[in-house]
Amino acid sequence: MKPSKVFEVYEEGRYIYTKSISPGINVYGEKTIRAGGAEYREWDPRRSKLAAAIVKGCPNVGIRKGDCVLYLGAATGTTVSHVSDMVGKEGFVFALDFAPRVVRDLVLMALKRPNIAPILGDANRPETYLSRIMQPDVVFQDIAQKNQVEIFLKNCKLLKKDGYGLLALKSRSIDVTKKPRDVFKSVQRELEKEIIVFDYKELQPFENDHCMFICKKR
Repeated sequence: MKPSKVFEVYEEGRYIYTKSISPGINVYGEKTIRAGGAEYREWDPRRSKLAAAIVKGCPNVGIRKGDCVLYLGAATGTTVSHVSDMVGKEGFVFALDFAPRVVRDLVLMALKRPNIAPILGDANRPETYLSRIMQPDVVFQDIAQKNQVEIFLKNCKLLKKDGYGLLALKSRSIDVTKKPRDVFKSVQRELEKEIIVFDYKELQPFENDHCMFICKKR
């Protein structure tokens, strides 16, 4: 097991891992490996868009140990759990979703991962949860809505100076009539009006019609 180019992510062969902050506790049936007195959780790029971006060659996703992450579109928490590992016990993840059933699953996970706070909320309205979070170092968004870019830019205004924004973009949710790459280029131009885009990766073959934008607050 050796560190990858991405902070707090490890690799062995063609597989990537995060070091578990809760050893012995399986989150979603992932494979685990013991090495050097620690437990490492395999991170499947077919089940996580962030893992897909890392496997596709993103050298920096902006997440560091000790960071505060605002995660929008947390779903059942597969990727949230790995981000939890990345920021470590010194960091924190605010995991937001609008679906009550999903948030119940997140609450159960948070009982075993004390650096996660589930939030039932609408990412379209950051003013409704602003008082319940700390100012984030990183905003991560995975929301398949037509106005996903608008939602992302609203929430990136909450970032600390030089904070990072990660947008997992689904082109078909924006315009099903256009080629995904044309949508990606249009979105990049829109983002660059308000934020620095320093990397993006299309996520095929792991996720069709998706790309990951890695951004930084001006």
